[in-house]
Amino acid sequence: MQLNEYQAEARKTEKKVYAEGADNIVPILGLAGEVGELLNEYKKRLRDGSAHLRFGDRVAEELGDILWYVAATATKFGLDLEDVAERNLAKTRARWGAPGEDEDGTLFGPKAHAFDAAFPPEERFPRQFVADFRQWIDGGTVKTKVFVDGVQTGDPLTDNAHRPDGYRFHDVFHLACAAVLGWSPVIRKHLGRKRRSDPTLDEVEDGGRAIVTEEGVSALVFAYAVDHDALGGVRSVEYDLLKAIRIMTSSFEVSVCTTGEWERAILMGYEVWKQVEQNQGGKVELDLDKRTIRYVGM
Repeated sequence: MQLNEYQAEARKTEKKVYAEGADNIVPILGLAGEVGELLNEYKKRLRDGSAHLRFGDRVAEELGDILWYVAATATKFGLDLEDVAERNLAKTRARWGAPGEDEDGTLFGPKAHAFDAAFPPEERFPRQFVADFRQWIDGGTVKTKVFVDGVQTGDPLTDNAHRPDGYRFHDVFHLACAAVLGWSPVIRKHLGRKRRSDPTLDEVEDGGRAIVTEEGVSALVFAYAVDHDALGGVRSVEYDLLKAIRIMTSSFEVSVCTTGEWERAILMGYEVWKQVEQNQGGKVELDLDKRTIRYVGM
């Protein structure tokens, strides 16, 4: 049976709601109630073990009731149940169907994004390079400079905070975006790789708005990381954060990147950030073809 066929048949068994204005809320309340019934059956299984002989049948029945209320809720709000299912699969594939990982950390699956592939070599990201984070004290203030091929990239950074928190090393996150996503207006500017041969793209994708957006994403992720022990031991990032990032970047070329790819950039970036912060600097190696970033020492 197709989902739309089920939805149509389910609608024929719907009973009239007598409470005025309650047509839309009744299916939602029913859905919540049936989920409670399913939990109750599982509670009985935990309590009685194998003695709960009808556990499988009862779960099937409760899931059927949940499905009925899901269909009824979709109908009430003018939604096509098959479309809802397809959109959910697209969302979960983007979140959990991200490329896998070989033993050396290399991504396999979809190829690396190369948004600058059609541009002259001097306007492309280098496919492999090392960024060297060097820290020093200037007038009592701890600052960090980043060098690539012996050349300083960007301005010296401080934490810009009342208490030291390592934000001066946050360029690691921008580097992770470049490595995993193939996108970072900030790093593109720092490396002098803006795509100036296309004035429109240079202004829109590599210009101030894109840079500010990426910095905003960086600040948002940093705040999230602070609340989660610098993502120590974290293997999954909350979907609300990933969704917010997708919304923030929806008007840029990076919008084709999935939530799974963003999650990888965040987790890999903060794994490296922790090592840079612990060592108060050091070298970070990027491979945009393998989509990896790693700390390689002082």
